Amino acid sequence: VQLQASGGGLVQTGGSLSLSCAASGRTFTNWIMGWFRQAPGKEREFVASITWNVGTTRYSDSVKGRFTISRDRAANMVYLQMNSLKPEDTAVYYCATRSMAATQYNYWGMGTLVTVSS
Repeated sequence: VQLQASGGGLVQTGGSLSLSCAASGRTFTNWIMGWFRQAPGKEREFVASITWNVGTTRYSDSVKGRFTISRDRAANMVYLQMNSLKPEDTAVYYCATRSMAATQYNYWGMGTLVTVSS
């Protein structure tokens, strides 16, 4: 499994940014795609996830209402639309995946840096 995240950059507070994750290497039926982030000096944290089949989503409380995760099954792509960005959203963002039977995400892509200026 390979995951390639892209779309990071510098944005002002209140702005928007869209991240993309290209997934390859297998069919993702019955898998879950997730976005995580790690801010400087902090532990990696869960941001959002989506089930590949049905599209059921989950969000952390810190991004709920501002971020939207989606997937394009035909293109094997996962997206994270980030609106109303805050300086505390500054982090390296990672996409990850696991089977629904797994208890931990076991495939990770290289991160993409998002910087929100105040």
